[in-house]
Amino acid sequence: METLKKFGIDMTNSSLLEVALTHTSYANEHNMPSYERLEFLGDAVLELISSDYIYKTNKYNEGEMSRKRSLYVCENALYEYSKELNLKNYIKVGNGIKEANKTVIADVFEAVIGAIYLEKGLDSVRDFFNTLIVPYIESNVDFLMDYKSTLQELVQTEKKSVEYKVVKEGGPAHKKFFEVEVRIDGMIFGKGRGQSKKEAEQHAAKEAIQKHA
Repeated sequence: METLKKFGIDMTNSSLLEVALTHTSYANEHNMPSYERLEFLGDAVLELISSDYIYKTNKYNEGEMSRKRSLYVCENALYEYSKELNLKNYIKVGNGIKEANKTVIADVFEAVIGAIYLEKGLDSVRDFFNTLIVPYIESNVDFLMDYKSTLQELVQTEKKSVEYKVVKEGGPAHKKFFEVEVRIDGMIFGKGRGQSKKEAEQHAAKEAIQKHA
């Protein structure tokens, strides 16, 4: 996977990564293992590293730490991370399935974490976590709240149009940023900034909702 190399991960054990990207439907058709065992391992590794990061960078109590961690290891979060790797384009599914759904893609992301851990070790997974996931944590992205959908529901009742426009982007290739404006019937209602266009759009929608309230 070339996309992993962009995050400093060079997997030499291609068979391990192949298993991580194999859905059970494909595995059954070709008599090979699926991603499920690696997903189990990757889930535990991701929980450990995210817990370690949150513990060391904040003074939250146990309940607050659990809530914070849940934001960045939930299905919505894993699915968003997978987009950065274009995982959907690499997952192998059986003939009866058109393409992997959101849940499968999120599970496969954890399987990839498991594969990286087995080949490269915990420190490499931590470096990967710091590069890919920490920017979302530092930006306080709430993956359990879809601000874009909420905003769309709010304005639909008033029959208004919603448009997101990138007004600025920059930064080095490994740490780009985007600034987005959300416009309702042509008027700017919110602005947001993030490491990806989608993240910036969510921030812009959040600001618009706060103004709309």
